[in-house]
Amino acid sequence: MQLFMLKIGATLPGRLIEQHDVLFGIAAQAPDLAATIDTAWPEAAGRWHIDCWRAVTRVDGHRITVLPRAQAQESGLKLFFINLGGYRRGDFEEYHHKMLLVAPDMATAVRRAKESAFYRDFDFPGAVSHIDDQLAVDVDDIHIVGDVLSAADGAQYTLCIEPEADGSEDTLHIGYISRKKFTP
Repeated sequence: MQLFMLKIGATLPGRLIEQHDVLFGIAAQAPDLAATIDTAWPEAAGRWHIDCWRAVTRVDGHRITVLPRAQAQESGLKLFFINLGGYRRGDFEEYHHKMLLVAPDMATAVRRAKESAFYRDFDFPGAVSHIDDQLAVDVDDIHIVGDVLSAADGAQYTLCIEPEADGSEDTLHIGYISRKKFTP
């Protein structure tokens, strides 16, 4: 079993533009999460698409593996998902950058996110880059990945985070995949 990160899109009834969300799930392969997506985003059930996805196996110099809950190993590290928001002068848009970071705590994860190139480059006076709604810090969203898994995944599995000197990164699968074509 592997941890997957999926960016899902859909144009919902009554909306003028496409909406997006991110889903983390545990499965043997990414398309096995189709029913989980329908359950997690019922307003988009059957009409969503995938814009990008990845098997989360390497993050920030660490190997991420999925273990049965009974084999939990505490390393003192957590896998954080951070959604940074920022602006460019003259663009009628809020840009977002999704990050995965390994850190011992939220304060360390926020500090590291604020050191990112996105945080510096999508910022100007009056429109500061941000991570919203978090402890008076400018961050859009920050979550511990293990806490946002479905109840079923969280009850059955745990994430093992171990340092790895390899330095390689996960493959990002970027591009539109319709709900019909996202099958095992």
